[in-house]
Amino acid sequence: MKDTFIHKGLRKKLVATLQKKGIANREVLAAINTIPRHLFMDSGFLDHAYVDKAFPIAADQTISQPYTVARQTELLEVVRGDRVLEIGTGSGYQTAVLLEMGVTVYSIERQNELFKKTKRFLPQLGYRPKKLIFGDGYKGFPEAAPYHGIIVTAGAPFVPKPLLSQLKVGGKLVIPVGENVQIMTVFTRTSPTNFEKEEFGEFRFVPLLEDKN
Repeated sequence: MKDTFIHKGLRKKLVATLQKKGIANREVLAAINTIPRHLFMDSGFLDHAYVDKAFPIAADQTISQPYTVARQTELLEVVRGDRVLEIGTGSGYQTAVLLEMGVTVYSIERQNELFKKTKRFLPQLGYRPKKLIFGDGYKGFPEAAPYHGIIVTAGAPFVPKPLLSQLKVGGKLVIPVGENVQIMTVFTRTSPTNFEKEEFGEFRFVPLLEDKN
């Protein structure tokens, strides 16, 4: 698992691209500049690892476009030491971004093939989530709630109520909502019973599936 000067140079170019697209959070940009994204992809895609595009991974899933990862992470507004729940571990790239930022991460994956692969792989790169869970993301992980942030990395046809209930007051749920095209939506818990909703444009994700397990 090599990370060469060429890869590091390509990452710098990717960071510059993300800045041009409006990503301003320094911690997010630093994480993307540090993480060897090419190692999270199948070898056939290594030449494309630092292009701002999504690519297929195992189990008919994708590794998200770097801009999407950066934008969702930026919208979370978390800081070092915060506790975050990630719905959809996937390749582990988004998990690594959060860990690189000093966040405590709990992550749920419903595809057993991906869950096993990523659980083995992340520690090899030095990334250790607090807990990786094989389960249904619609239910969240109440055992470690409440969270400063919850990030959903697949398209949800509706907003799962358990995720809203597992947020701290002041915490944010970042979730792409919709069927074929999703609207990036942020819910901020303003009190035990109230939430503010903001929308941040259209994105495309693989669907968030439930009741798999």
